[in-house]
Amino acid sequence: MGELEDAVMTRVWKWNRPVTVREVLEDLQQERSIAYTTVMTVLDNLHQKGWVRREAEGRAYRYEAVSTRAAYAAALMNDAWSQSDNPAAALVAFFGMMSEEQRHALRDAVRIVQGPEEAQQVDSGSENPGSAPEGDGR
Repeated sequence: MGELEDAVMTRVWKWNRPVTVREVLEDLQQERSIAYTTVMTVLDNLHQKGWVRREAEGRAYRYEAVSTRAAYAAALMNDAWSQSDNPAAALVAFFGMMSEEQRHALRDAVRIVQGPEEAQQVDSGSENPGSAPEGDGR
């Protein structure tokens, strides 16, 4: 997504309701000089790419997001990760760039996806808490 597309989508996501070209235009004009037809073209492009759906209202359209900003961010991360020739190394490097707050958010996300019991096992570093790992002679 380009810079202008991102600026438009940011508003669509933030407002979380169907929006008109005019509404987006007026908000964008607080930051930059931009033409109605430019915003209309950007929203049409976002519609063609599947990021927004639109519904006719008179001679214009109302646009709304098809998915959330979080889903978009996840798709970007997945795309970048899948292009790596060494996904494990890419994850280690990515995790190394994270702030403490981001690492806490990651742990929370793992707990949500895996469920509390599985996440506890991952946190403790063993599949079966209290049991010995296979092949250690016990």
